Amino acid sequence: MEGVIVNFRGSRRVKKGNHMIVEIKGIQSRDEASKLVGRAVAWKTSSGKTISGKIASAHGNSGALRIVFEKGMPGQSIGTRISIG
Repeated sequence: MEGVIVNFRGSRRVKKGNHMIVEIKGIQSRDEASKLVGRAVAWKTSSGKTISGKIASAHGNSGALRIVFEKGMPGQSIGTRISIG
């Protein structure tokens, strides 16, 4: 399963560097997104390294997910794909 990183998680002034919001095609509700909580995810860099993380919770009512990664994510990761295992 694949998803697309949409944005960092954060408020008006503070952004969380290792929390990302991800949308998955085919998931349209909070209930469907909640079934994926706890799964592992991986993002591959252009050099071939991977940054892994875990789905923490659903984000909003439209089926987006909040993912917590091990390390801070670069801004270039926005708009790229992640694999969900």
